[in-house]
This record gives sequence, C-alpha cells and structure tokens, in this order.
Amino acid sequence: MNGNKPEASKKNREQTKIADQNIFSPILGFVQGILPNSDNNEKPGQSNDKEMSHMKVLVESLASGGRTPMAFDPSKNPNSCDQPFRSQMITQFLEKNGGRLPEELSYLHDENGTVPKPTCAIDAAKRGVAFYSMLQTTDGHWAGDYGGPHFLLPGLVVAWYILGRPSNMISAEHGALMLHYLRVHQQEDGGWGTHIESPSTMFGTTMIYLAVRLLGGNKHDEWVKRGREFIKNEGGAIMTSSWAKFWLCLVGCMDWKGHNSVPPEMWLLPNWFPFHPGRLWCHCRMVYLPMGYLYGYRFVYSDAETDPLIAELREELYCEHYDSIQWESTRHLVAEMDNYSPIPAFMIFAQNILSLYENWSIFRPFRDAVRKKGLAFCAEYMKAEDQQTNFIDIGPVNKALNLVAAFHAAGSDVNHQAVQSHIMRVPDYLWVAEDGMKAQGYNGSQCWDTSFAIQAIWECKLLDHFPLLSSKVWAYLERSQILSTETSKASPAYQYETPTSRERFYRHVSKGGWPFSTSAHGWPISDCTGEGLKGVLALMDSPVVMAAVGKGVLKSIEPSRIHDAVNVMLTLQNEDGGWATYENNRGFGWYEELNPSEVFGDIMIDYSYVECSMASLTALAEFHEKFPRHRSGEIKLSICRGKEFMKSIQREDGSWYGSWACCFCYGCWFGIEGLTKAGESHSSATIRKCCQFLLSKQRPNGGWGEDFTSCYDKDYARKGMECYGDEGSGVVSTAWALLALSAAKCDDVNAVRRGVQYLIDRQLDCGDWPQEGISGVFNRACGITYTAYRNVFPIWALGRCSSVYGSSLVQPGAEDK
Repeated sequence: MNGNKPEASKKNREQTKIADQNIFSPILGFVQGILPNSDNNEKPGQSNDKEMSHMKVLVESLASGGRTPMAFDPSKNPNSCDQPFRSQMITQFLEKNGGRLPEELSYLHDENGTVPKPTCAIDAAKRGVAFYSMLQTTDGHWAGDYGGPHFLLPGLVVAWYILGRPSNMISAEHGALMLHYLRVHQQEDGGWGTHIESPSTMFGTTMIYLAVRLLGGNKHDEWVKRGREFIKNEGGAIMTSSWAKFWLCLVGCMDWKGHNSVPPEMWLLPNWFPFHPGRLWCHCRMVYLPMGYLYGYRFVYSDAETDPLIAELREELYCEHYDSIQWESTRHLVAEMDNYSPIPAFMIFAQNILSLYENWSIFRPFRDAVRKKGLAFCAEYMKAEDQQTNFIDIGPVNKALNLVAAFHAAGSDVNHQAVQSHIMRVPDYLWVAEDGMKAQGYNGSQCWDTSFAIQAIWECKLLDHFPLLSSKVWAYLERSQILSTETSKASPAYQYETPTSRERFYRHVSKGGWPFSTSAHGWPISDCTGEGLKGVLALMDSPVVMAAVGKGVLKSIEPSRIHDAVNVMLTLQNEDGGWATYENNRGFGWYEELNPSEVFGDIMIDYSYVECSMASLTALAEFHEKFPRHRSGEIKLSICRGKEFMKSIQREDGSWYGSWACCFCYGCWFGIEGLTKAGESHSSATIRKCCQFLLSKQRPNGGWGEDFTSCYDKDYARKGMECYGDEGSGVVSTAWALLALSAAKCDDVNAVRRGVQYLIDRQLDCGDWPQEGISGVFNRACGITYTAYRNVFPIWALGRCSSVYGSSLVQPGAEDK
C-alpha cells in the first residue's frame, strides 16, 4: 500500500538516509551569530539581517524532521513532518529564550560543528524531551498533524459550496492551500487514495475531484484531466461508494434515486428493538443521523439546476449523459477497489425492500406520517449534539453534515446563529503542513498526545528536570477534564448531563472523562480518560508540580474529580470484561451484516479493544495504588475481569491486533502492559508467547517495522515498513516493541539493546526523530497521521529500557573503547 510510487527505490532510501545524517550541517558554526553579545564587524542593519537569516535557517533546520527544510516530495514520502507548525513553535521558544536552545541541546551552538553522540539511552531521551519541549504550546498541550484521510476535506468543501461559499468558512487563501494539498497527493495513475498511503480508490478520487472543481480547479489543467480520466476509466461516479454518492446527491451531481434509503423514522423504533440506531457505535450513529435527516428531505443544493459548474460536473463525472442514467439501477454498484467491506446479501435485500417503501405509493400515507416525526427527532438530536460539543461535533464527517442540516433547518439562512456557530468551529478541523491545508480526523489529538508525552517523561524520571513543561501539562489536563471546570459547567453542554437527557440522546456519562482532543469537544473516551488520569497521577509524583498546586500557582484537581474519572471507566467496562471506546457495547455482532459503508470494516457497534482495555485497566490499577480505599472491591474486580478479557483476545501467534495504530507492535505493547499491570507474571506463557512473537519480527538493523498493510490485511507486514522506513524498520514501531518487551522484562537483553541502539542511531542531532510512514488507523481500512508519535514513543521506550535494564544496555566491551 503506497501513496505515490509503486516502490521506493533503494537509491532513494539511501539518499534520504544521507540527508537525515547531514541536515544540520548548515546550522553548525553560525548559530553563534544569532546569540546576544556575539562579535561581528557588520553595520547595524547588516547585522540584523544576518541574525534574522541565521535564525530562519536554524529554525527551518530544527523543524525539518531530517528532510530538506520546507520541501515536500510525496514520491519519496507522502507523510508531512509538520514543518510549518514546528517552525512556528521553535521560533517562539528561541525568541523567549534569547536565541538559546535548551541546555541539553547546547552543543548545537558549538562553532566547530561537533555533535557528541548520546552517552546512553537516558541521554538520548533527555535530548528528545529537550527538543519536544520547544514544541509545547502556551496552554500546555502538544499539537500535530492528525490528517491523512482524503474524504474529510471534500465534505467540508461541499458544505461550504452549498452554503454559498462564505469566506469566513473557507477564504480564498484557504482554498488555494487546499488545492495545493489535493494536487500534491495525486498519484501517478491520476487518482487519489482513501488516505495518503492508500492506492487510488474511487471513493478517494471522486471525493477529491469534486472538491477540486468546487474550489476552482480548472477542468482543462492536466492534473485535473487525469483525475477525471481515472474516474471515467473505472465506470464513472456511479461506481463510487455510498458515502461519496451521498455528497454527490447533496450538491446536485447525482439523483437521490441512485442512493439507498436512509430512513429517519428508524429513530422512532422502541429502544428495546433488536436493531435500533441508538445501539450503533457513536461515530456510525452520528454520521447516519444527519444523513437520515438530509435524505428524508431529499435535500439538494438550491442552485443545482442553474449553476453552470454543477452542469459541468454532471458531464465530467459520468461515462453517459447525466439525464439518461437509470439511477435506481445504480444503487448497488461499487468499484472493486472501494469494496473493502462488501455489503452482505441480507443488507442488499433490506435496501431493496426500503426502495419499495420509498417509491410505492401504497406506503405513502404511513411513510409521510412517520417520516415527519422521524425528521423532527433527528433535528432535535442534531441540536443536542451541536450543543454538547460546542458545535465541534464528534468528527469532521458529521460536522459537515450537521452544518448542511442546520443550514436547511434555518431556511437556508447562512447568517442564522446556529449556522454561524457551526462555521466558527470549522477551523478546529483544519491543519497546515508543508503539503498544504487539510482536514484532520478530529479537531486534533491534543489530550491524547499530551497524556502519552507526560507519562513518557515521568518514566524517564525527568518531570522535575523540565519543571515548566510539567507544570504546563498539569494546567492543561486540569482544564481538559470534561464538564469538570467552572467554565464547562456554565456551558449549554452541562445541561445535557442529566440522566433524562443522556437516555434520550443515547449518551454515556461524560462528567469526569478526558477527551481525545479538547474539553470543548465533549465526548469522553475510555482510553483517553485512562491515559489522562495516568498523566495526572504521574504528575502527582512531581514535587515541583505539587508545590505549585499547594501554593495556588496551579489549580488543584480535587479528589472528587479523580473519582469522577474512575466512575467513567468503571461504567464503561463491557460485559465481556473489556472496554470499548465511547460507550458500552449496545448492539450485537450480527449488526455488521447491515454495514452499508463498503469502505470501512467493523463500524456498526462499539467493540472491546485491547487498547481501550489496557488504558482503562492500568489507570484503575494506578489509581488504586494511590487511593486504595475508594471503591476498592469494584476496582479489583474490574481489573480481574479486564485481565481475563485481554488474555482471551490474544491471537494464536502470541500477538494482539492493534485497531487504532499500525498495528501488531502497538497491540502487543498494550497487551503486555495491561496484563503485567494487572498482576500477570512476567514468566507466564501468555507474556512469553508475545515476547517470542515480537522477537521473531526484529529486523537485521535492530529495529521493528510495520506499515498500513498490517491493519488492512490483519497480518504482520512481511516486508516491514518497506517504503517509508529505514531498511524496513521504523522508530515508532521499534519504540512500541521495546515498550512491550521491557514491560515484560524480556530476558533477551541483546535484542532490547539492539532496539535501543537503533533508536539512538536514528535520532537526529537536534533530538528529533525522522518522520516515517503513517502510524494511525481506524476502522481497519483508513490510515491517519500522528506526527507526535515519532517523538513521544522513542522517548518513552528509551526511558523505560534504561530503567528496566540499566547498565545491561551497554554493549559488552563498549565501556573500554
């Protein structure tokens, strides 16, 4: 699975590796020139110019992630390394610190250009933390690129176009950056993938082509023509997947008869009914909620019949004349490249029955009566979702759909308060990197990345070595706990936390949880709550932070708030002993027989996952260690049940499948971490079997590597991270494997030593690590970017391995050299 090139050549990999090693040579020797009191003979104006020039080169080099500064070559790697954001943060850091880098990186100020090698694992970790500290934002979190999927930005673009192209939603400058992003990610065959490392799909290509044209892309430009040719070569837009067809229907480029029914009256079924939309996984539920509303009204862009661009698109997207297409016969058509999760026969049968229901006049009196009530409930439910999330909504897909629905409900008044409230939150989803402007898979991964980062620093025993960093994280986690601060309790969202409202709108308890992104987002998640709580508990070990809390410099997190977080996790445990994501599992496995998406797998219900189970179980265990009297019996039982669940889902080969990242190294870390924290013996067969699995995957260079194919195929990538790693290895996969092995106290010290040395060797001179392949995934079929992972997890692995193995990590005989 590759983004822009069938295979990255060995030559290119070697060239990249050389660039990684030498990228900082331009900054060594002249850094002294930007420092205060530096000697020079230039005139004042010339000195200023020189200092600014040196500062610019320094910042770009530090932020480059081992690549050419501010350059992007998707044929080598379609993953951005976040150069613009990192440049901005490093610039701010240097300006506040008189041009000086952190003390741990002071060797970069050496005029003779020598860069000492790290003396040990913890030395490399310190450098990593020092570099990462420069990226911390003012409010205490770390931000990063959370893009990757190609179907997110087009939804926002379609919504913008339907609303009349308001400039306060997408400005001309934003549109140009978006077009740049879409253009640079086009593949050699003219198409676009579902995500940046995916081969071209009709889903990705149709969505992006639509966005390109709506943003002003010229149909005569060669790159646009190649996109159009790809679509027509695959049979036209009638062959794309159902989600793309829905957007085409909204904007007037497809007749609603070409889309299967999404009946809003399903919400009127009694809650006890075996298949009820309230039982669906919340991401699925919150997408099909506005879909049902818009389908029920057969909403179409008001100027579709007179807009010349829509007329052109109707011609460009199809192989036959638009007016001649028999839309009813196209409902089930889908290109093989999109058909990752083929619609089961029963669902096809159900869709055909619903087609009769929609079109036969005999059903009309009943349909009209129940539809009116169903639409009214959908409108009420969407309003609740908007207010509970401060108009952010759970994700970018339902964000765009809810925006269009709010526009319809407001009588197409773009200035209506609800519509404007939506528009104000669109920037929450946008991100700019060196590849342009994109839509993220969420409104960021701030709390998630920050919770991991502070635990990594805690395990390195460096909390008080970086006191300002630690204090800022405490302040951020305090503010981010959902519905727990005075500000959040005064918001409309808090009114929906009553049992009556939660039951009506199918929401689990939110108060006390931690989010994936921000408190304003309002959706707590089991693993985010667990990692957030562990971050707080780790910071309680910092004398500096606790002293600041005691003096009132930092706000305290009262015990009742900690108890609320514990309550969220205890109530989220499923009957099988595991933990799902946002809610308890409410449905049944056979719901997947009704999955209508084609492009995603396992989206219908909220399953128990190894990641969510580990995060929740270990958080409860660590809480119990510090607060043994609170709900002691319940917590012990919960941990015991969680432990048995995690053992039950271990695969025959000893691994665990990671559902939210790539993939088996990640899953193995969560599996071993959870079990050992729950009391499993390090010598147990379960732990040893997983260790053997990981050891069997170590590559000759000492690292581990996987790419997206592990997730897609549910089988370890046989060639490792072949295209975007280092001889098949990657720093993130290696860090996950080392975290697992060290948690297990694996006795193959040589394997651990080689892995640690690989991380040290791959570390850049500034303490950063290179950006490699995509590391995140969702619903098995879509990759997503986490640029923070290349920093957080190598730091964590180095710190833990140093703690567990100590001097054993030193190569025998190395101390004599």
